Amino acid sequence: MTSEAEDALDNERLIVKASSGPRYVVGCRSKVDKEKLTSGTRVVLDMTTLTIMRALPREVDPVVYNMLHEDPGNVSYSAVGGLSDQIRELRESIELPLMNPELFLRVGIKPPKGVLLYGPPGTGKTLLARAIASNIDANFLKVVSSAIIDKYIGESARLIREMFGYARDHQPCIIFMDEIDAIGGRRFSEGTSADREIQRTLMELLNQLDGFDQLGKVKMIMATNRPDVLDPALLRPGRLDRKIEIPLPNEQSRMEILKIHAAGIAKHGEIDYEAVVKLAEGFNGADLRNVCTEAGMSAIRAERDYVIHEDFMKLITSLTYVIVLSKYLRLYLDQGFD
Repeated sequence: MTSEAEDALDNERLIVKASSGPRYVVGCRSKVDKEKLTSGTRVVLDMTTLTIMRALPREVDPVVYNMLHEDPGNVSYSAVGGLSDQIRELRESIELPLMNPELFLRVGIKPPKGVLLYGPPGTGKTLLARAIASNIDANFLKVVSSAIIDKYIGESARLIREMFGYARDHQPCIIFMDEIDAIGGRRFSEGTSADREIQRTLMELLNQLDGFDQLGKVKMIMATNRPDVLDPALLRPGRLDRKIEIPLPNEQSRMEILKIHAAGIAKHGEIDYEAVVKLAEGFNGADLRNVCTEAGMSAIRAERDYVIHEDFMKLITSLTYVIVLSKYLRLYLDQGFD
C-alpha cells in the first residue's frame, strides 16, 4: 500500500497518510534508512502489519520526466565559433560553481544562480546551452517555456514546482528554459484569464528562484530573442545574475563559423572563404550553416560529389538579397505600418 510520511513521533514510529485517506502510526523495517523518511516522502506499507517496507522516489510528472531525456548532443566548445568571450562568461557562471564551489567559499561570495542569454535568432544561444550540458557531468533539463502553459488554472505553476523539486533531488542539475519571454513577459493589471495564468506561472518561477529554499547546485540558463519584454523582477540580480548578449557575428567570427560548418564538406579546388565572409554581412550562425548546406545541394544538382568555390558564391549572393529584404520588412513592421 502506498502512503506518504507526515511526521516522526520518535526513532521507531512515524505518522503516515495512506493513499485512501486515513492516517496511521506505523513502525519501520530495520533495513530502511530512517533519515530519508522526511515529510512528504512516499513509502510502501505492508498490507498486514502496516510496517514501512521501503521508501519510494519522488513522483515525477511525465512532462518533467521528458525534459530530462532531452539529448543535448555531443557539442564541444570548439564547435561554437566566434563566441569565446560569451563562452568564458557562461562557464564562469554555470560550470565553475558546479565543478569548483570551494573557490567561491574562499573568496566569500555567492555563486550566480542564473544566466540570461539574449540576442537575435540564429546566433547560437541554444547551442551554447547544449555545449555546457555536454561538457559537465550534470543532469540537464531542457524546457520550452511555451510548452508548460496549461489551460487549467494552477497546472503551469505546479509544473514549475515539480521541475525545481526534481532538479533539487538530482543535483547537480542545469535547467535551460528556452523562449523565456513566453512566460516571463512584463506583468499588467489588465488582461484575460490566459494572461493571468501566465502571470501566476511567472510568480511561481520567481518564488522558486528567490524563495527561502536555496537552489544549491541547481543552475538556471534562460534564452530569449526579446529581452525588452521581460519582467524587471525576473532580470534583477539574485535571480538572473548575468546577462550575456549573443550578437550577430563580425567578420572574424563569421570566418570561424563558416570554417566549422565547412570542415566536413568534400571540396575540390581552393575555396576563398574571405570573399564569402565579406558578402555575408549581417548573416548569423544559422545562415552560415545554411550556406554550406545549400552549397552541398548545388553540388548534388550538378551531379558532383564535391563542392567548388562557385557553389558558395552563387548562393551567398541570393541569400544576401533575401536577408536584406527580411531586415527591411522587419523594420517596416516594427514602425507600425500596415
